[in-house]
Amino acid sequence: MKNILVTGGAGFIGANFVVHFVQNHPEYKVINLDVLTYAGDLENVKEVETASNYEFVQGDICDKSFIDALFAKYQFTDVIHFAAESHVDNSISGPEAFIKTNVLGTFNLLDAARKLWMSAPNQYNDNFKTSRFHHISTDEVYGTLGEEGLFTETTPYAPNSPYSASKASSDLLVRSYFHTYGMNVVTTNCSNNYGPKQHDEKLIPTIIRKCLSGQNIPIYGDGKNVRDWLYVLDHCKGIELVFFKGRSGETYNVGGRNERNNLYIANTICELLNEMAPKAEGKYQDLITFVKDRPGHDLRYAIDATKLETELGWQADENFETGIKKTIAWYLAKYKN
Repeated sequence: MKNILVTGGAGFIGANFVVHFVQNHPEYKVINLDVLTYAGDLENVKEVETASNYEFVQGDICDKSFIDALFAKYQFTDVIHFAAESHVDNSISGPEAFIKTNVLGTFNLLDAARKLWMSAPNQYNDNFKTSRFHHISTDEVYGTLGEEGLFTETTPYAPNSPYSASKASSDLLVRSYFHTYGMNVVTTNCSNNYGPKQHDEKLIPTIIRKCLSGQNIPIYGDGKNVRDWLYVLDHCKGIELVFFKGRSGETYNVGGRNERNNLYIANTICELLNEMAPKAEGKYQDLITFVKDRPGHDLRYAIDATKLETELGWQADENFETGIKKTIAWYLAKYKN
């Protein structure tokens, strides 16, 4: 059984991936490393906590000696790296944590992998000839789009927030380990994820939560900011495909082809909640309020996932309208408990 390190596996996307991977790949033992900040919760992986091919380790990717010791102990054959500070608003008020975790943390993992797997540039040690480092990133590294066009894998990087700048930095570090050392790396850049287990602070859980508590739903600016929404399990299946079949040194964009603006998102959720958990009086839409826009708020992101679809045969199983129903049902159950 191969030991695979999954970092950030108690967070939203990481936990959905860990559960999917543990249940579908008994030939791998998943070591889930998470520091358990506010965004990580072991409840998110409770479906697999007793699985024989799963183990949880609490620790910080910023602690280099800890990471080196972990690689020595477990002899990881592969790494899938989710761990990141990811909330844009927090990166504006406190950017330092983003630089430490997203840049330095990624470096610590890359370097520990290089030292374990390789004896020299382009020379893999015998037990690690197929070892791969898969880096999970975001479409925010590309900056913002006008009303037309899509991000592709060749779009120049133009990050606009400390968060996206830190992710762009980590992407480039990963790229450099391919070009300098010949390390087997792949990177996936995804659009906005949604679905079960997302942290309460994010847009869709916030809208659902505010509706159910009868509080105002805050929408930045005029609500016209557009995001390309990707159901989290579709993203996990895309990561799995790239990990097993992606070409070394390549980047693959994972996008939902589901562009929706924030006001549409809020109205859709309100409309569904009117049916699924109606208010005593009035409609949930009455709670929508507009608040001052976020500094440097990118107008539009949208991903072209053609490369992933044509090279590896990926396609999303959910569109926004089917995925959001599943998501609301999950949160209704969560908030009732």
